[in-house]
Amino acid sequence: MSALLLEKNGAVATLTINRPDSRNPLGEEGDGDLFANMAAEINADRAIRCVILTGAGKAFSAGGNVKAMRERAGAFAGTGVHIRERYRNGIHRIVRALWGIEVPMVAAVNGPAIGLGNDVACLADLRIAADTAIFGATFLRIGLVPGDGGAWILPRTIGHARAAELFFTGDTIDAQTALSWGLVSRVVPAASLMDEARALAERIVRQPPDVLRMTKRMMREGQGVSFDTILEMSAALQSLAHVTEDHHEAVAAFFEKRPGVYKGQ
Repeated sequence: MSALLLEKNGAVATLTINRPDSRNPLGEEGDGDLFANMAAEINADRAIRCVILTGAGKAFSAGGNVKAMRERAGAFAGTGVHIRERYRNGIHRIVRALWGIEVPMVAAVNGPAIGLGNDVACLADLRIAADTAIFGATFLRIGLVPGDGGAWILPRTIGHARAAELFFTGDTIDAQTALSWGLVSRVVPAASLMDEARALAERIVRQPPDVLRMTKRMMREGQGVSFDTILEMSAALQSLAHVTEDHHEAVAAFFEKRPGVYKGQ
């Protein structure tokens, strides 16, 4: 059975981390290729307009395989140079692949999201948490630094001070605390998590698909470039949007007080 499942339902795709018996660890051999290939498939499929990312079973993802760390096996075997290359070609390919998904992504956090699992959730554009979810950036508790880009990802999600508190203490927080910190946008009963995530995704996919992708790209670029650069990017992409059929359809739908019918043209 694949460690990563992709299910397409209309314009919404659900991506499920599928190692429920071990709380969905990430970074196993082959995971880099698996995530990269899946992300490429999603980006190439113009029918997909939103992705829901979740975990099978009771956990979202417990992060790296601590048992393998103890045994110095798999990705953690060999010299420091060997381990560095496995991070680059394994865990880093996972986070690069998820970061590079071009359509909006909603993380439906169904349980513990710890370490790498927490940072993977933060790669999504939106996060909804089950009331049973917990979050943690517990790298220091096992004598490690955040090796998956978390030192860049987490402060941009919840701010420097909150991220520092999680990193430096190794504490975990519950779903309600995550909500108050801005780590998630809402908390829902565990039984209704996927229904809520799908309902949100369905609202997102009603938008014109090309400008949906453009807007996500602008938001991502806006985290690392100057205001002037974003203004230039805005002018360039807006000029493209103005000449699309979907723009003209959206304006017509606005005046006719009806939903737009968008074809990605």
